Amino acid sequence: MRQRQLEAVTDMFSRILTGVAAASVLLSGTVAMAQDVSTNQVAAKTDWSVFVEDDPTECWGVSSPKSTVNTRDGRTVSVRRGDILLFVTFRPGAGAAGEVSFTGGYPFAKGSTVTAEVGGSSFELFTEGEWAWPASPDDDSKLVTALKRGAEATFTARSTRGTQTKDTFSLMGFTAAMEEAEKRCGE
Repeated sequence: MRQRQLEAVTDMFSRILTGVAAASVLLSGTVAMAQDVSTNQVAAKTDWSVFVEDDPTECWGVSSPKSTVNTRDGRTVSVRRGDILLFVTFRPGAGAAGEVSFTGGYPFAKGSTVTAEVGGSSFELFTEGEWAWPASPDDDSKLVTALKRGAEATFTARSTRGTQTKDTFSLMGFTAAMEEAEKRCGE
């Protein structure tokens, strides 16, 4: 099941980047895309954006972090990272209702996990390549509930090079974005 999720999220991410490659993706607080290039953004809810695709039908909310800290051996370091994004996806044809996925912009250390902290609660996400997810739909649901209640979420992970990363996302607009995505792609 998670292999299908990996393929679907990779495809979705590829479509986002392909659709805006000519104008480039602007990541400063929220995911802002040039309106004349990206036609699938349907809403912006404070720090979250909502996108819809028709074939197959899928909707997702996405945000970029407000802050990132990269450390190695206890010292802050400067590293190159790709896009750092937190997604929640709805795919009615695949029975996906609020799947959480996170990409840290680098390959995660093999066998490592990502820890998501929201309002005093911790959640573990398994990793594969540059992607991380909760282990089950029930875990997705628990994390989404916490994200709706929280003010910010911090994702801590480790790269294949041993760098520890800490990415903090604002949750302002998260609930409204999820309501919009679910309304458009609810089953």
